[in-house]
Amino acid sequence: MTSFLDDLFSLDDRVAVVTGGSSGIGRAIAVALARAGARVVLIARREAELRETTAELESHGRPAAYVPADLADRAQVHRAAEEAAKPFGEPDILVNCAGINLRPPMDDVDEDTWDRTMAVNLDAPHLLGRRFGPGMARRGHGRIINIASQQSFRAFSNSGAYGASKGGLVALTRSQAEAWSPHGVCVNALVPGFVVTPLAAHIPAERQGAMAERTLIGRNGEPADFAGAAVFLASAASAYVTGQAIFVDGGFSAH
Repeated sequence: MTSFLDDLFSLDDRVAVVTGGSSGIGRAIAVALARAGARVVLIARREAELRETTAELESHGRPAAYVPADLADRAQVHRAAEEAAKPFGEPDILVNCAGINLRPPMDDVDEDTWDRTMAVNLDAPHLLGRRFGPGMARRGHGRIINIASQQSFRAFSNSGAYGASKGGLVALTRSQAEAWSPHGVCVNALVPGFVVTPLAAHIPAERQGAMAERTLIGRNGEPADFAGAAVFLASAASAYVTGQAIFVDGGFSAH
């Protein structure tokens, strides 16, 4: 059985780049990929958290590296992509998890809020996909995992630019799948429900409780809930899964 599971899910000899990998869902996914055997390169803004997460990955016996970058800046996105390919070579797996959640009322969404939200949540996944996707296709294998949102599909309070960016990310997922899946590159999105991360720290406790009651499982998500889905989508087990938005939300979207 162990050999069977290894053949399906092992990421030995794979290289993964994970944006937003120093905290929250991105960190949980980075740890899961490393524990499954991948060599992981993290991209995020805060170097102290990057160092800490890299040390955690290495504690599981896997080499790891990091690249500090602000993905709202296109020049830094291009630089980070090139630097991320240096430690272990071109990646087999790209996880676009970095995101910002600026959500003023729609009347107050100014150009700076719109531009920064689109830059991090949509432009960076496109630019990184454009940098790494064709190489994966030439090698005949690759996996891209984009982290979307419930707001990709439905409006929430003050969805504004955030909802538009995440809706675009799901559409980008399908476009990337259409382009590269014939060449062995599977591209999918994970759709979280409400997950307790630093990004959601501003939400009042009573609102968090209401979100938990709306799930079928009866609780809000935790970053660790994404480990299994990420390893599945990064591994050989998902070879016939592409262009999909997979909800990891405790049944929130089915309620």
